[in-house]
Amino acid sequence: MIEKIVLEAEVPASLAGGRLDQIASELFADYSRSRLQTWIKSGDLRVNGEIRKTRDKLYGGELLSLTAEPEEQGDWQAEPMDLDIVFEDEHIIVINKPAGLVVHPAAGNYTGTLLNGLLHYCPDLIAVPRAGIVHRLDKDTTGLMVVAKTLAAHTDLVAQLAERTVSREYEAVLIGVMTGGGKVDAPLGRHPKQRKKMAVLDLGGKEAITHYRLIKRFSSHTHVRLKLETGRTHQIRVHMAHIQYPLVGDFTYAGRFRIPKGVNDELLDCLRDFKRQALHAAKLGLVHPNTGDYVEWTCDLPEDMQILLKTMLSK
Repeated sequence: MIEKIVLEAEVPASLAGGRLDQIASELFADYSRSRLQTWIKSGDLRVNGEIRKTRDKLYGGELLSLTAEPEEQGDWQAEPMDLDIVFEDEHIIVINKPAGLVVHPAAGNYTGTLLNGLLHYCPDLIAVPRAGIVHRLDKDTTGLMVVAKTLAAHTDLVAQLAERTVSREYEAVLIGVMTGGGKVDAPLGRHPKQRKKMAVLDLGGKEAITHYRLIKRFSSHTHVRLKLETGRTHQIRVHMAHIQYPLVGDFTYAGRFRIPKGVNDELLDCLRDFKRQALHAAKLGLVHPNTGDYVEWTCDLPEDMQILLKTMLSK
């Protein structure tokens, strides 16, 4: 059962003269400004027991009282699903997402998504925006994702992502042999002609920064670790293709399959059978939204990437 939110706070003199919605966002910082504005308009958030307008000024000493029933945030269906849960408490869930799983319902994928599975596992997530999902991984990217279980945790995690304090590290297998690590600082936006793709755009793109360092070089490939400063759609995939080291299996950005020089039959078969981008979210770190402590999780490479790397090693 979704718990009702009941809170009270007295307006301090230091906030005198401010608007109701601004003061409420200071005193009830666990909730977003837009959500508090909705509660003010609905009468769930009152001043001295009275309904007021969001722009009304307060002068100190007033009592703000909030009594709200969290509303369902969508009409998605709960579906049973095996979830690989790495960590869970009352505030967050950390999941190891498998390849092939779409994160959020969209055109063509209204069911069978991670969101549907989360709602079955934790029905109260229906009261949290996007069932607590605050960031995404591509359908065929594996690894760690954090999910907020409460509105307060959701607000906190969204703010951390905006402030770039969430640490996200990935491992990938690239086509080509790198000589060293580096940084890609290239703005990204929607491809001007192929709307399902992203592209580096000198004009109109959003800032995107990816750091990478070598783990191991092979005869025709490189195993790397990557760290994101920003979290743009397809960022790693586009950035690596941009510097001419696309990901193994990424047919969207790497183009058609090419046979590397000198590979044996075993590796050739392994490369041909690798039907997704070789990308895994291996480490996730953030400030816990309730305790304020920095917490971090790691996740081993999935079996298909382990097999790929072992095959390259034995080449």
